Amino acid sequence: MRNRKPENQPARGLVVLGGARGPRRAGEVWLVGAGPGDPELLTIKALKALKGADVVVHDGLVSGEILDLAPSAARRISVAKRKSRHSYAQVEINRMLVAFAQEGLNVVRLKGGDPFIFGRGGEELEACRAAGVECHVVPGVTAALAAGANAGAPLTHRGSAQAVTFVTGHAASGAEPDLDWESLAKANQTVVIYMGVSTAAGIAARLIGAGRAGSTPALVVENASRSDERRIVTTLAGLPAAAQGVHGPALLIVGEAMSLALPSAPAVESLAVPPNLELRVK
Repeated sequence: MRNRKPENQPARGLVVLGGARGPRRAGEVWLVGAGPGDPELLTIKALKALKGADVVVHDGLVSGEILDLAPSAARRISVAKRKSRHSYAQVEINRMLVAFAQEGLNVVRLKGGDPFIFGRGGEELEACRAAGVECHVVPGVTAALAAGANAGAPLTHRGSAQAVTFVTGHAASGAEPDLDWESLAKANQTVVIYMGVSTAAGIAARLIGAGRAGSTPALVVENASRSDERRIVTTLAGLPAAAQGVHGPALLIVGEAMSLALPSAPAVESLAVPPNLELRVK
């Protein structure tokens, strides 16, 4: 029963599907990166997948503008995750995707940024493979790329950033991540920390303790690429203070190339800005 739309169930419950009879066409799952928020950064392939969706299972950070690109008849199910508050456990999301596809529906799992950059896309892909469900992956613009581009601060830059490393700011348990701090503390590289606002003090202390200079330029970007994007130019030592008061999804970026970060408003006279100068994108 292709046109029957499954109903969204409360947390901790799965979505119950219609009991269609007879042969069904094979459904498919598309793990689609919605990008950092700006609808214009959505890829053409992502748009095509979204327009062919019967069901859209989406993150809470996906904008309404992007969701509205799906067919009006498509069922939308939010599986929003916030710190310490998950509407669905990951295992339930995995089972939901498989169940919809087995019902013969085209399922778009719409994820902020890129599905394979701290998006648990790998777990969902594994679940589909284990169930024999066809699964396609559509990459998206990850937030770090948008943050660096909007700030005018390249993540790699000849002479000051020969490498860039993406790390997570918290472990699965919610504690500080177990990372190779000595490697991350080496100069002339950019370190991008996802989900690190709450652990900014510990991260800064670890990097400084491992040998990275406290004066290393740093940047905090909240809501990268969105109309309410907010940037704070600081240093590694000033990172904990800069992260205070940041409530939206944010990135911490540390590295010499962050000295090139500029506001979108009238430029300041010097890049030697005060440690916690707050910049807002208009």
